[in-house]
Formats: sequence, C-alpha cells, structure tokens
Amino acid sequence: MGNLVIRSLTTMEELYQMQEVEAAVWQMDPIPVHQTFTALNNGSIILGAFDGDKMVGFLYSFAGFDRRTPYLCSHMLGILPAHQTDGLGVKMKLKQAEIARQMGYEMITWTFDPLESRNAYVNLHKLGATGAVYKANHYGSMNDELNQGLPTDRIQIKWDISKNRENKTFPFDTGKLLLDATSEADPVIKDDFYTHEFDTSDCLFVAIPKKFQAIKQSDFQLAKKWRMETRKVFQTLFENGFQARDLIREHNRSLSYYVFTK
Repeated sequence: MGNLVIRSLTTMEELYQMQEVEAAVWQMDPIPVHQTFTALNNGSIILGAFDGDKMVGFLYSFAGFDRRTPYLCSHMLGILPAHQTDGLGVKMKLKQAEIARQMGYEMITWTFDPLESRNAYVNLHKLGATGAVYKANHYGSMNDELNQGLPTDRIQIKWDISKNRENKTFPFDTGKLLLDATSEADPVIKDDFYTHEFDTSDCLFVAIPKKFQAIKQSDFQLAKKWRMETRKVFQTLFENGFQARDLIREHNRSLSYYVFTK
C-alpha cells in the first residue's frame, strides 16, 4: 500500500486504463471514454490509484446541481480485488474531498447498497458522512454480479466537506433495536417497531448482516427477505425524519448495526 499513488486522471489514455479496471471490478460494460473525458473537462473529479504504471483503482465523480447549490456527484469507485482490503477506498475518498474543496464544492453525494456492511462502515463511520435519503429499487434491475436478482435499494449519502468532522459516539442499546436476527440469520422486526413513537429524538438501531453477499450466494431467498424487511424499517425511519449516522460492528460476529438519529 505504501507504494500506491492516488492522482487525478487527465488524459484519454488514462481513461482507457480506467475502463479496464471498471470492467474487471464490476463485470459490466464500462463508461464510454467520450463521456468521461467530457465530464473531466466540465467540473468532474476522476481519480486513479496506481501501483507503478498499473492502475489498480479508480473513482469517478461529476458536477451536480439541485436548483440551489452545486455539488459533486460521486458515481463509481472500483478497486481490483488484490487491493480491496488495504484501506484504499477511504484514501481515495479523502483525496476526492481535498480536491473538491479546492474547486469550491461543499458537498459530495453518492448512493450505496444499505445491506453492504463494509461500504456502510466506510461511509458513515470512517468518513463521517450522513445517510440522508432511502431509495427503493433505485436503479431497477441490474445484471452485474453484486446486484443481480435483487431490488437495487440504495441509501443516498450526503457528505458535508465544508465543516470539520464531529467525532460522536453512539452507545449500543438493545432496547432501541428495531430489527434483529434469529440464530438462523433470519431478519426479524421487533415489536417495538410497530409501537414506537417516531416523533421522539431517540437514537435507534437496525441490524444488517456483515456478509450479505455470502448470504446471497448460499440462500437467495434469505437475502431477498433481508432486503424487504430492512426496507420496511429504513423507509419508516427516513419518512419520520431520521438519518443514518453511524455503523457499529463490534457487538456481534455476524451482524452490524445502523445508528439512526434525527
């Protein structure tokens, strides 16, 4: 990891290299170079991580606007398998934020699968970003290896890069757990979910599997059940003004726990 260099991509040749990494990671047709090159010259930030001359990771983001303020939309991050466990994703996001601030951006947004525990932990715990919106079946049907066969539910991240991060801790409270799992790994919505007064400002918790893709490979119907049961709880929380603030990993070998506050 010490020899890797993260830098902005600037040439067509580098964008062709990015296509190779994208295809290897996502097992789908890569973004056309004519599109990424145009974005690159119109407010985008596209990063590559290099081991010598070899690109081993990329991050693609482009300019967005919501009728009030501009922001950076971070669309894709891909890292070759040999480098996926050495913290490169966090380093690339921090480099992205550094460059974005220099360009005048104050917020970066992206989406992720709420059942992918590792991604949730990076986004919420390591980066300190906020899960702001829940989007059911956001991309419709997708045929890549990670998404095939399941509704593509997503949480939209909003990362305020204009402020210093607040290091908050959220003590885990089983009495505030809205969804848990049985000993057979089945998701179970707790009775408290149906009686809870969501107009309060409680700190609430939702369990997800630590290894969702492994569940999907071994028991597809169980994976689908996790999608649909967590969707019920997530949608209710977001509709009642809660946002995802953190992910706790240390309390259970097989589960992680979302932290929601208003």
